[in-house]
Amino acid sequence: MFQTIAIHGRQPALGRAELESLHGADALVPFGDQASLLTVESSTVDFSRLGGCIRLARILNELPNTWSEIEKYLVSKTPEHAEFIDGKLSFGISVFGLSVAPKKIASTALSVKKAIKKSGHSVRMVPHTTTELNSASVLHNKLTHKNGWELLIVSDGKKTYLAQTTHIQDIDAYAARDQARPHRDAKVGMLPPKLAQIIINLGVGQPKNDKQTLILDPFCGTGVVLQEAMLMDYDIYGTDLVPRMIQYSIDNLTWLDQRYPHTGDYRRIEVGDATTATWSFDARDWNIVVAGETYLGQPLTNLPPSDHLSKIMHEVNQLHHKFLRNLSAQIPSGTRICLAIPTWRGRKEFLHLSALDYLEDLGYTRKSFTHVADEDLIYHREGQVVGRELLVLQKR
Repeated sequence: MFQTIAIHGRQPALGRAELESLHGADALVPFGDQASLLTVESSTVDFSRLGGCIRLARILNELPNTWSEIEKYLVSKTPEHAEFIDGKLSFGISVFGLSVAPKKIASTALSVKKAIKKSGHSVRMVPHTTTELNSASVLHNKLTHKNGWELLIVSDGKKTYLAQTTHIQDIDAYAARDQARPHRDAKVGMLPPKLAQIIINLGVGQPKNDKQTLILDPFCGTGVVLQEAMLMDYDIYGTDLVPRMIQYSIDNLTWLDQRYPHTGDYRRIEVGDATTATWSFDARDWNIVVAGETYLGQPLTNLPPSDHLSKIMHEVNQLHHKFLRNLSAQIPSGTRICLAIPTWRGRKEFLHLSALDYLEDLGYTRKSFTHVADEDLIYHREGQVVGRELLVLQKR
């Protein structure tokens, strides 16, 4: 029995893999292009740590598949549920997976408003200009609060569900953690906090014991993965080849201490070359999880000639091969790893590091997901040459 609908972001495969990693393959199934159905209650999902979901909603009922019948149902049923609202109700409607014009949705919302008002309840409708309300509108109008409803109508073309949003992604909080930090460095790349959350969640999975988790980021840069791990209450250990990056991480995490509550007790940040470093930890004390973004190579705005690209890929591949070999020698069997590694958009397909062909030789097994193919775990934007491939491994 499905209880919850998750609405994913721009690249739904990443959000589905994240949920599968945290809750198990049996807990979800993909639903349409942008959603997943979950067997767990939305109240049991730690939404604040999810980077790949923009909404979480409690399933209320299955609906007809035609808009005229959906409208009849909403006009008939919503006044009954408004009886339980103490005070003025604010509501809006968002639609995913159905071909319906925004004007039609707005007209339906107006009919629902009239029906609720006719039943004797004070009500305010959030205006509609698109098929879905944006996150800012839901947050500003407090539609996930006590006297608010965001009604979701989600379809995969065969089934249609009515759900009520319980959680919405806080875009302002992400922006503050990203843009207001003391140090950012565009030259080394700027990892979005949402992607950092996904990387951590794919790495952590479902811990099998009660030991505290230590997140090791061997390429910590300005500390985005470390900050998100701290906010998830993990202990952290970061290294980077460049002393300036280490100071940036220290400053950024000090800034975080002053603004966000967290309970992770252990923090270690130090200079270290990931291909040769010796990391100091005792696996008897922690669940060790390796999570981070590696070196992505030379920034590219256009696809270079094949010989130039081959040279770039060869250099980056050598670094990754050395790093993975060094790491393998120091972590215990069963250690999980999630790395954002570079992939290059070729003329027809993405080009991958050849080191991926030697993972078994280096002591790793690649973790595959039931609901997402390996080739879909790529974070990229339109026009980007260099993307990020999310590589999930386990030490054999």
